[in-house]
Amino acid sequence: MRFRIPKSRLVLVSAVLLGMAGPQRPSLADEGQLPRHLRDREGGIPSSMSGTYLQRHQLLVFPFYEHVSDHNQEYNPAKLGSGRDEDFRGKYQSSSAQVFIGYGVTNRLAVELEMSHTRATLEKSSSDTSSTPSKIEESGLGDVEGQIRVRLAEERGRRPEVFGFLEITAPSQRNRLLIGSPDWDFRPGIGFVRGFSWGTMTFRTTFEYSREQSARKEPRNLDIGETSIEYLRRLSHAWRLSVGFEGGEGGAPDEWELRPGLQWRMTDAVLLKLDNSIGLSSKAPDWTPQIGLMFSFLR
Repeated sequence: MRFRIPKSRLVLVSAVLLGMAGPQRPSLADEGQLPRHLRDREGGIPSSMSGTYLQRHQLLVFPFYEHVSDHNQEYNPAKLGSGRDEDFRGKYQSSSAQVFIGYGVTNRLAVELEMSHTRATLEKSSSDTSSTPSKIEESGLGDVEGQIRVRLAEERGRRPEVFGFLEITAPSQRNRLLIGSPDWDFRPGIGFVRGFSWGTMTFRTTFEYSREQSARKEPRNLDIGETSIEYLRRLSHAWRLSVGFEGGEGGAPDEWELRPGLQWRMTDAVLLKLDNSIGLSSKAPDWTPQIGLMFSFLR
């Protein structure tokens, strides 16, 4: 499968990369201004990107590529508009060029925006006799998501840091079956962070309120959504290691993944970020590698 990015987007990305290559002051951790329990995260607010924190007046721009491969993706023809209300397993693949932008407004408030251009395909199950096409292929603008993230309480002694957040996904591609978001989704959440001498642990969970009106006429409801436990270790000034265990997206606690990641600080302002999710349950995607360059500005 090939994934092509139009030349205009390549030019735009190249311009962003060249324009963002500016100096940044040394990290607070390297200057010895933070206590040891903040060493891994340098005192920032947890962002939605694993192992990434936003400091006050810090701007992060993260263009990245993500691929999803799943040989037994669960789908329901009724949700695809084919009338048959029964679950099947098909072959799914997608490739996305995405961009994440985050900004630390204050020591307690950060905002984020994420957009993607996605190409996705779904090959239906051989046992699916509905009118669902044998292969669905779509490309275009994917999810457009914004977040507000708030530090509710700082870490003190044995008390962990507490943070809250609100994820908002706007409608896009209403007529698309694979990459569309037909209505607004709101996902409030809460998390806890605790730093130790051997690393930093984070627990977070979301509550999903879905307004989506599918062909199945499902009622609107509030569910416990994606939940994760994450470990972050700052190995040196240049290297960080992260490991996450997450699942539950969509309200069903049956899509669990292991997500190891590695960060390499190439310069004070540029960081190479590598992540790779591995499915631990049958309903989770088999493999989701992600690679990108994160550009940081701190004034």
